[in-house]
Amino acid sequence: MNPLTATVPITVVNGFLSGAERETIARLAELSGIPHELLGKPGARVTQEQFSTLYRLLAGELDDEMPGIFSRRLRKGTLKFLCLSLLDAPRLEVALYRLTQFFHILLEEFTLESRQDGRTGMVRLTIEPQGPGVSALGCELVLKLIHGIASWLIRQKIPLIEVNFQFPRSAQAGDHLYLFPGPVKFDQDVTCLRFDANYLTMPIRQRKPDLQAFLKRAPEDWIFVTFADQMVCHQVWRYMADCLPATPTIDQVAHALNYSTRTLGRRLEVEGTTFQAIKDEVRRDIAIQRLTHSNDTIAGIAYDVGFDNPTAFHRAFRHWTGSTPAAYRNTERSGGR
Repeated sequence: MNPLTATVPITVVNGFLSGAERETIARLAELSGIPHELLGKPGARVTQEQFSTLYRLLAGELDDEMPGIFSRRLRKGTLKFLCLSLLDAPRLEVALYRLTQFFHILLEEFTLESRQDGRTGMVRLTIEPQGPGVSALGCELVLKLIHGIASWLIRQKIPLIEVNFQFPRSAQAGDHLYLFPGPVKFDQDVTCLRFDANYLTMPIRQRKPDLQAFLKRAPEDWIFVTFADQMVCHQVWRYMADCLPATPTIDQVAHALNYSTRTLGRRLEVEGTTFQAIKDEVRRDIAIQRLTHSNDTIAGIAYDVGFDNPTAFHRAFRHWTGSTPAAYRNTERSGGR
């Protein structure tokens, strides 16, 4: 079985597909193992593997490394030359300045600024009022790319003090917990990443021979957060996944992670989630991965994610995704794998 990872909302998938023609969408979705009908289900999810496959296929098809996201294509090789321009920087602060200038040359949608404010480092994204406009997904992906490249350059995942967005909180806001290793806030005055300023002084540790592997794994190394990043919600996710088919209570999880129940609840609230939300996400995401990547029976998967009977599992799964477990089982059959 594939390593346990959070799933990706269909809204992100459709954001990438928005610049493609209908026939291209159907063909590439099928090659990625995503049934076309799921693209029209607002609550649908795909695995990170399916999303990454689709991203690479789209980037090649459209010759755009941010397919359909910006008004101007980022042609094949853009990410490579961006990273090459950063490798000889003496420290991360200089590399981030070069990165912001690189995007200033390429795109008219926004400007980027990196600076130090006391003990905090910040990268700020400001949308250009006279520009062509940029979607919420576009803002998220730019900050994700910056964080991913910065962490890769110093060979250390940079924890985030917070991530701020000017746009309102969406129905899928909980998914940001598995995109950014830090608390995410909405309806803020600025769109930015904040982190410990000490990281700005760290030397660049990557070299040109290291770049090929980073590019080959795109977008995994810069879009997704691993559960090793260890926000409290990630610790809870991992612990609950390891306990399945048992579903521990919040008191049991708090004890196992050396928190009081009240402290655990408070820490999760600060991170923008709840114990019940994580419990549902764990069972949903593991069920989707099992349905997609295994031949296990739906009844067996239902039991393994904590349901005593398939009927209750079907009802919960439809509530989580808007689709039946069978629709995801068809993913494997229709994906040409």
